[in-house]
Amino acid sequence: MKPLGVNEIREKFLSFFESKDHLRLPSASLIPHNDDSLLLINSGMAPLKPFFTGQVIPPRKRVTTCQKCIRTGDIENVGKTARHGTFFEMLGDFSFGDYFKNEIIPWSWEFITKVLEIPEDKLYVTVYKDDEEAATIWHEKVGIPRDRIFYMGKEDNFWEHGTGPCGPCSEIYYDRGEEYGCGKPDCTVGCDCDRYMEFWNLVFTQFDAHEDGTYTELEHKNIDTGMGLERMATIMQGVDSIFDVDTLKALRDAVCNIANVKYMVDHKTDESVRVIVDHIRSVAFMTADGVLPSNEGRGYVLRRLLRRAARHGKRLGIEGEFLAKLCDVVIETSGDAYPELKEKKDYIKKVITVEENSFYKTLDKGMEILKSDIDEMNAKGGKVMDGNKSFRLYDTYGFPIELTEEILEESGLSLDKDAFQKEMKEQKERARAARAVSNYMGSAETIYNQLDAAMVTDFDGYDKAEINDAKIVAVVSDNKIVDSAQVGADVAVFLDKTPFYAEMGGQVGDIGIIKTDMGTVDVNNTIRVVGNKIAHIGTVVDGIISVEEKAEAKYDAKNRTAISRNHSATHLLQKALREVLGTHVEQAGSYVSADRLRFDFTHFQAMTDDEIKKVEDIVNEKILEALNIEISEKSIEDARKMGAMALFGEKYGKIVRVVDMGGFSIELCGGAHLKNTAQIGSFKIIGESGIAAGVRRIEALTGEGALKYYQAQDDKLKEICAMVKAAPENMMKRISDIVADQKELNKELEKIKAEMAAKSADSILKNCTDINGIKVLCTKTNGDAEALKTMGDELKNKLKDAVIVLASANDGKVSIVSMATDSAVKKGAHAGKIIKAAAAVCGGGGGGRPNMAQAGGKDSSKIDEALDKAMEIIKTQI
Repeated sequence: MKPLGVNEIREKFLSFFESKDHLRLPSASLIPHNDDSLLLINSGMAPLKPFFTGQVIPPRKRVTTCQKCIRTGDIENVGKTARHGTFFEMLGDFSFGDYFKNEIIPWSWEFITKVLEIPEDKLYVTVYKDDEEAATIWHEKVGIPRDRIFYMGKEDNFWEHGTGPCGPCSEIYYDRGEEYGCGKPDCTVGCDCDRYMEFWNLVFTQFDAHEDGTYTELEHKNIDTGMGLERMATIMQGVDSIFDVDTLKALRDAVCNIANVKYMVDHKTDESVRVIVDHIRSVAFMTADGVLPSNEGRGYVLRRLLRRAARHGKRLGIEGEFLAKLCDVVIETSGDAYPELKEKKDYIKKVITVEENSFYKTLDKGMEILKSDIDEMNAKGGKVMDGNKSFRLYDTYGFPIELTEEILEESGLSLDKDAFQKEMKEQKERARAARAVSNYMGSAETIYNQLDAAMVTDFDGYDKAEINDAKIVAVVSDNKIVDSAQVGADVAVFLDKTPFYAEMGGQVGDIGIIKTDMGTVDVNNTIRVVGNKIAHIGTVVDGIISVEEKAEAKYDAKNRTAISRNHSATHLLQKALREVLGTHVEQAGSYVSADRLRFDFTHFQAMTDDEIKKVEDIVNEKILEALNIEISEKSIEDARKMGAMALFGEKYGKIVRVVDMGGFSIELCGGAHLKNTAQIGSFKIIGESGIAAGVRRIEALTGEGALKYYQAQDDKLKEICAMVKAAPENMMKRISDIVADQKELNKELEKIKAEMAAKSADSILKNCTDINGIKVLCTKTNGDAEALKTMGDELKNKLKDAVIVLASANDGKVSIVSMATDSAVKKGAHAGKIIKAAAAVCGGGGGGRPNMAQAGGKDSSKIDEALDKAMEIIKTQI
């Protein structure tokens, strides 16, 4: 058995099954598509569920993949043992109604013993207790002795997920030797020790599980196998754990170098090293697939993993940022198999660096809160921290429970672990409730699921606006599949071929007309439904339409051109953003309609006016350059060599559509575009805002939309010119003069107000009372809050040692100002407390500092009562 690296094993597996007529598919994104049962892809078969159910026709009946996966069910154990991890790669081969046990069992043995050259005497297999068919194939066809075949129960060797497809499985084990065993005389396959390692699970999906607990045979049986790549590498490299295989060891060594520590010397150190090694892999791959740190869903998983890694870095004594550096190792060791890591390198490192810095600030804040909680406990004589407080530190500030416990112990305190666990359990239940869908497919079924899975629509609308020889193959109306629909009916029409573009990739669906000899449908939207079928949504406006009728399908060309303007503009926009802001900018979403465009992108602060102008200028410059837009189909490898940008989470086949705008912008895109950038006309950004942590949004107009915007701006300009009585060329000077005049008038007004306040102050001084050497004035007067403050300052200057409360009524609303001189404050006066009590009488609220406070109220009829209350409070203070 020759030692093989992770990348070698992956390639050997995929190549082997290609030799068995399997189609090699790239790994799907970690973000599930149309599957609400999962936060993240956690198995090789998860992205292929539509193929297994028959909802979608697979590209071939035999498929092989290496799927990136994340499981976080036992995240707290990662690091504590060398067994647990969150990120892993799952090798698999799949049959959709093609081959079955007679083929996969011998093939698996061939791959293990002939390709990997694992000695046969090291191998054992298990089968489901009632699956004598599999046991017979292992023994008679492969030649495994009966004493190496173990029968297991349903818990171990039967795969099912609620109702739906399920079946027995057969697992293949490797004997690592007595040194890995528990030493018990009955130690054998299935023992909990590390001697017998399961490394390949063959699932025979042959039954359909029903709600009553019964099973029926599936007409088309499937094969779904899974081999953990890292686990296989531990066998092939003869190492103790996944953290010792070549790719993870390179990462482990990098961590040790940065932290200046050695592995396998201290248990606590080893735990932290393993946490960082595992978590940074998950973080890098999740970020490459477009997940951003947040406080919910998969974004919360990313944030938690990243912060846990950062915290363990601090535990190792690492100073400053370090996670982005480790991403270089992840990219170097896995980038060839997962090109998105290389393509998104700058972006991945930017996201991680921003979040890591944010965490360190949050950690400092958490430490402050913990110290405050400890002070509060000591003041009250408490000895045990509440579970909700320790959970808040853990959940909001990333404080691990053990760190909180350690700091509490240093102060002679402890925490309520049971209460903490209760909070943890409630949070997990809330997360599960958020993913309420639990059926096999993880998404609600619709009437479209009942359509023939083999039914497809050929799209031929990039260069054609009209197809005259289409055929209606299905009609849905009133949530039923029907043969015909009459005038007035809302319908979804399915054709065998269409020029209509179905909503996808942010581009809205086409509108237009479908016409037959007997009727007409006004199409108001075109969408894709289950199985990638194209549904023309609309209303029968004339006659009757029927299945099997010939039809003319014609989209609204003017509407499509307007959509294309905005779509082509988004490509120029993304490139311009990357030039101005940096290569960390990635598309995070878009909406392209005939009226406008919306483009969401990754960036971590608001754009400045200068940046917005630069981006707008670049786009308009490229429009004026009249760049040819060339669209071609190329292999994914050739497209990447051209530098074509791909979208997060998109699944691309071996042949992709490349949209090249004069070499300035090159993107993989299946949408509708113009022939030349000059057709865009012009481009105007009308808004820039933040929509989520690390995501900004630009809204913009092109063509006719931009022209109307400029016309509206011109109309406003003319209106302003008329208002200020100036020609457009003199408008700015005229407005500048008006503003200057306004400032002078305001100065005069403030001067007059001050003089009036002084006179008013003199007139109300007679209401002054002396309390313990402090002059107290509580009175009603005129003016708004600003006038009251001006008058209060004047009175303070005159009275020297005083407490002043002034109140006024304006349009039924109450304004109250309270002031206290320094000498009054020293004697106990507190303007904030005085005004809080007084404002409450008037149905209002407010507060402030000891020397100055202001408030408002709703009931002006109670001003006198409020002033009496203020006097009452003042007497208690001084």
